[in-house]
Formats: sequence, C-alpha cells, structure tokens
Amino acid sequence: MEQSGKITKLLPLQSGQGKNGTWKKQEYLLEYGDQYPKTVCFNLWGDKIDQYALKEGDVVNVFFDVESREFNGRYYTDVKAWRVDKNQGENAGLETAGQNAQAGEFGTPAPDFLAGGEKDDLPF
Repeated sequence: MEQSGKITKLLPLQSGQGKNGTWKKQEYLLEYGDQYPKTVCFNLWGDKIDQYALKEGDVVNVFFDVESREFNGRYYTDVKAWRVDKNQGENAGLETAGQNAQAGEFGTPAPDFLAGGEKDDLPF
C-alpha cells in the first residue's frame, strides 16, 4: 500500500533485546487528506530508521504493509513501512492527493462541480 502526507510527530525510539539480537523501532504519525485530514501511525525497523532520517514536517510518500496478529485473544495491527520517499516540494504529496480527488476515483470522471466547471443545469 502507499500513502502520501506530512510527518506530524515522531514517537520515542523503542529498542530491546530479542532472540536474534538487539532491535529498534521508530513510530511516526503521518497526516494525509485535504479537507478532513486523517492520521495514521506507521513504523520503521532497524537500519531503515537511520536510512530515511525522517523528521517532523517532512512531506513523504510511504510504502507499507498492514499486518494483524493475535496475542492472548486480542488482535494487534502494525503498519510497517518498507520504503519512504521524501517529496521535494513542501506540499508535493498533498497536491497529488487533491488532484486525485478532482480526477475521480477508480478511473471515473469527476463531476463538473469538483472539476471547477460552471455548468448549471438545475431544473428550476
């Protein structure tokens, strides 16, 4: 899956000792959407934390997998990023989201009122 947006918060770095050695995990809050923004918490593991060096305010395109697992009868969901592309412009990812909404989803043309058309065919 893929989502574009802006990093709004870095959560504390987590680390520990596992059966395969030391591990570390960093969680980030990504805000996306125009009029009614949504937030998703995704994480990076190990060397990817230093590789991407994300900070608050970065506009990014995140590629991730969503995975749920059961523990003691409860389910926990992880959004694990496997690639992050930083956008050059401040609003590059957010503009793309707005353009996609205007173009319509699933290949259907957008209604005239979304595309900025002045057509008025009201019956009264």
